[in-house]
Amino acid sequence: MHRLRSVGRWLLVLLAVVVGALAGLAALLGTAVAAPTPPVFLGVGLVVFVLVTAGGVSLATRGVGRQRRGVVRAAVTATSTLLVVAGLVLALLPLRDPAVPPTPVPGQAFWELPTGSRIAYVKIPAVGPRRPDPIVFLHGGPGVADMAGDAAYFGQLARDGYDVWVYDQLGVGRSARLHDPRGYSVGRDAADLDAIRQRIGAQRLILIGYSYGATVAAAYLAQHPDRVAKVVFSSPGPIRWPGAPVGGGLFARLDPSRRRQLYAAVLQPRVLMAWLLVQVNPKAAHALVGDQELDRRFDLLANLAAPGVFCDGRAPRPPRGGLGAYASLVPQALQAPAGPDPRPALARLRTPALIIKGSCDYLPWSTALDYRAALPSAQLVYLRGAGHVAHGEQPASYLAVVRAFLQGRQPPIAPYAGDAVPGDYQGPK
Repeated sequence: MHRLRSVGRWLLVLLAVVVGALAGLAALLGTAVAAPTPPVFLGVGLVVFVLVTAGGVSLATRGVGRQRRGVVRAAVTATSTLLVVAGLVLALLPLRDPAVPPTPVPGQAFWELPTGSRIAYVKIPAVGPRRPDPIVFLHGGPGVADMAGDAAYFGQLARDGYDVWVYDQLGVGRSARLHDPRGYSVGRDAADLDAIRQRIGAQRLILIGYSYGATVAAAYLAQHPDRVAKVVFSSPGPIRWPGAPVGGGLFARLDPSRRRQLYAAVLQPRVLMAWLLVQVNPKAAHALVGDQELDRRFDLLANLAAPGVFCDGRAPRPPRGGLGAYASLVPQALQAPAGPDPRPALARLRTPALIIKGSCDYLPWSTALDYRAALPSAQLVYLRGAGHVAHGEQPASYLAVVRAFLQGRQPPIAPYAGDAVPGDYQGPK
């Protein structure tokens, strides 16, 4: 019986430490909302942890003999405090990831937009007679750009008489970062897109939106239906942002070794602290971990996860760099406000729309159906042997489908008319 009482007492001591840690974390995050200064919110969190832990340990050790009580209380409080301080020190140590600069792009320049955004872009001019509506490519992520690769691939459409524009969205690649990361959103990206349309002097645009870029294209089309001639939604992200979390489907496609590397890179105290702070106040996270440092860790994570977006599990060579951590994390944060639902506005349009969905896409099948249901004139093409980067794995078939759509011809692959998940689809439903 004495042994049981002793075990129970130590369990209470452990519970007191856990409660203290949770209270300290809650105080840290709560303070970060109002005071996004690292010494302030870290200090408050530590003080609350010590006070709550000391009080809890005192209550848990009331039955301990008077001579041992003080020693036990001091030892437990001091030891747990040292562990927490060690954790905070680790969260303060800068990450040392190497820089992976974006691949150089010949002819790359910058726009200074009236929205306040400084945007890096490249133009692939039309070959031969120029068509009136230029093509603008919207990359995915959010926060994941490959201007060099996208310009090389989608620039092929310039041979059909289209000016093709490829750019890094705000906070990504060579484009500027915001001093206050709370400004990253689908709405900001859509506003930048309209400012770009005006800057290039186009009455209407042909949009090719890939992944998150499809989300931006849908939002823009709903806001400016008269400014879009045609639109391609490639491996589209959620039609309304933010959508359901999709990381699990991507990670599940990785081999165990790479998945362990990815989790080890994520479950690092400084990275976890930054992620937690983004959930309550991105400005506090930004004050603790700056753009350059977190961008480099995001580059590492994206390259570790890259095989999950391909059917054949390959990793891009060379590794991609210059990605945008806060441009990715902030719009997907738990506290990120939901943007307006574009579907009611889209339902009234007859804009020609093409949806391309690969058989190995890690995004749910239902996402593609959402776009087809929302747009009366949309057709869905199911591309077998293609993952999330469909244009990277089936480049010839993908380009043939897009060209046929732009020219008003029937695609070489018959549109998928059913709602049921194809039998060979390897992603989530």
